[in-house]
Amino acid sequence: MRVIHVITRLIIGGAQENTIATVLGLQARPGVQVKLYTGPATGPEGSLHSTFDNIPGTLTYIPNLVRPLHPWRDVLAWRQLATAFRRESPDIVHTHSGKAGFLGRLAAAQARVPVIFHTIHGPSFGSFQGAVPNAVFRAAERRAGKVTTHFISVADAMTRQYLASGIGTASQYTTLYSGFSLPPFLESRNDPAVRARWGLAPEDIVVGKIARLFKLKGHDDLFRAAPAIVRANPRIKFLLVGDGPWLGRFQNQAAVLGLRKHFIFTGLANPAQIPGLVGIMDFAVHLSRREGLPRVLPQALAAGKPVIAYDCDGAGEVCFDHETGFLLRPGDLEGLTKKTCQLAADAGLRERLGARGREFVRQRFGVESMVDAIYALYLKLAVGHRVQT
Repeated sequence: MRVIHVITRLIIGGAQENTIATVLGLQARPGVQVKLYTGPATGPEGSLHSTFDNIPGTLTYIPNLVRPLHPWRDVLAWRQLATAFRRESPDIVHTHSGKAGFLGRLAAAQARVPVIFHTIHGPSFGSFQGAVPNAVFRAAERRAGKVTTHFISVADAMTRQYLASGIGTASQYTTLYSGFSLPPFLESRNDPAVRARWGLAPEDIVVGKIARLFKLKGHDDLFRAAPAIVRANPRIKFLLVGDGPWLGRFQNQAAVLGLRKHFIFTGLANPAQIPGLVGIMDFAVHLSRREGLPRVLPQALAAGKPVIAYDCDGAGEVCFDHETGFLLRPGDLEGLTKKTCQLAADAGLRERLGARGREFVRQRFGVESMVDAIYALYLKLAVGHRVQT
């Protein structure tokens, strides 16, 4: 069985880590040949291209597959993908992310690929943007949806949103949570040496947030709530993991609020560093207004850390209110302040919520289970479309 995955950018991010884990996991299956096509990865988000440095023949670079709308380069990327698919004759093309999902699926249909999968890692339309962009992206998803054999959603919320927009039918969707390697998180610990490296004392209450420093990720709300939170508990420190275009803006906000010593910016962290950083957190907050199912939520829970999240997209499928953390209405600064102070003041509560979350994630987010399920879907759809396995 020949499979080609397509993703717009291999930057450091949840969709990219999911895709890489899937490609590597499938390569270990007998009779499966897997390749990954991707465009350039540039900017403060970092790159995961080096993952394949010692796996020759897996990664194919498509220079014109870029994230911004660029009609001429988009046409070239579509042609390059269609030509490559005709040359490689894959049995399955599996796309990820918005641009690669649209161009890749149309190119696969043009090349008469028998089975076309698409994973919905996050919504391309919704209340986070205006009416015109939503109309354009819904139309694009409907068009690509007409040639899609099957959709994989990282959360039930994604399936509901896409079906409500007239994209596909219910039988075409399967929800598979985005799995990851559990042991590093299950075994993570509150290492005093790691805390000291970031200027954190043993008695500090560390509130972690792992997200790109950019719009829609909720950092602004955290800064708005921070003065009241610190007044209530001066031991609180905010550990912001990630980089992005708004780094300077947030550093300036911390200084203007007089909270410079309460905000620690780690900069870009590669996936191998995340378990250690989660280990020194007392709990995590995730305030994104747009995310399929935030990867940081199950990762924090796997480490036994409770979470506070806005009830957007799939967050409520892992952040169970008063069970694994606290689920808030988006923009609820009063609730954010109250629940942050509550968790900071009650170690027993943190332990109980974290323990419940750890058990939930242990059962549902293993990367091996995810790859097993994807492989089973491939086999099922391949048989239905007379693909030799």
